[in-house]
Amino acid sequence: MVDFAGWSMPVQYASIVEEHHAIRRAAGVFDVSHMGRLRFDGQDAGRFLDRVLTRRVADLPPGKIRYSLVTNEQGGILDDILASQLETPSGQRYYLLVVNACNREKLVAWFRSQLNSADGDVEMADRTTETAMIAVQGPQALQVVGRLVKADLERMGYYTGVVTESFDRPCTVTRTGYTGEDGFELIVRAEDAVELCANLFRAGRDTGLRPAGLGARDTLRLEAGMPLYGHELSESINPYQAGLGFAVNLPDRSFVGAEALRRLQGDPQQPKRIGLTVAGRRVPREHYAVLAEGQGVGEVTSGTFSPTLDKPIAMAYVRADAAAPGTELAVEIRGRRESARVVELPFYRRGRQTA
Repeated sequence: MVDFAGWSMPVQYASIVEEHHAIRRAAGVFDVSHMGRLRFDGQDAGRFLDRVLTRRVADLPPGKIRYSLVTNEQGGILDDILASQLETPSGQRYYLLVVNACNREKLVAWFRSQLNSADGDVEMADRTTETAMIAVQGPQALQVVGRLVKADLERMGYYTGVVTESFDRPCTVTRTGYTGEDGFELIVRAEDAVELCANLFRAGRDTGLRPAGLGARDTLRLEAGMPLYGHELSESINPYQAGLGFAVNLPDRSFVGAEALRRLQGDPQQPKRIGLTVAGRRVPREHYAVLAEGQGVGEVTSGTFSPTLDKPIAMAYVRADAAAPGTELAVEIRGRRESARVVELPFYRRGRQTA
């Protein structure tokens, strides 16, 4: 167990590699209650969120989810988030933002500073501590979660959500995740979390379901090429550098950071996020130098030994002229240069390996 943004979190229950393979091949359970859950109510909530998020959400149909960013005036990333519009069985609609644990308090303060009387009817509530969030990821996730909730999960598309019940207890289910696999995230009242987990493990006894910790979560997301705040994302990095231009809707919009992003959008010289595969078995770690012909061109932001690919992989930011897939580079690993090659992200796609 380790401290993670003020939460006591498990790094691993058994072997990180065993947990990783279980999720790629069967299913695993993560307690992700540390992720922030911010609820926005009121008839003008969508319009307000359109003013503070890089992606349109006011036009989200109920049950749909979009990946978006929160940027500052300079276009730097304050956080990457999931925004959904959900509808209760009684017909009440609200927006839910799932944010990174390390940024929750910062974003709560940021959104409050942006709210003003001109925004109309908007109410924000931080629901993080009064709810729990459990992720079930892997090829067998549908089978396991489907045994516990009233909703027809097979009809749910990826990046959708529904407010339903699990054994007569309120439960919100979203088909999202951070592993590169199919999966679901379940939000329940905090007092119902232990019972939900017990039910999950009973329902998954015949599937190979097992608990997983932060270690496997990191190796899985890295194989899937998913950025992590504080590593690939920060307030000094903009969406275009990070390869997240798809999460920015600029035409006919005005949101915090939009003008800066219009200028940055066409800058071909800014450093780029890349994937690297490394020769040998030595693992590149954060801040290790990336070299081209002996000269520094960038640095590693995340690295691991990939259990799926059976080789070291990393993400890094490098100069634009060193970012093309196939480029031969090197990584300085504890005083020794290891050959590396730029590859397209992600390293792994569901059902097939790419690196």
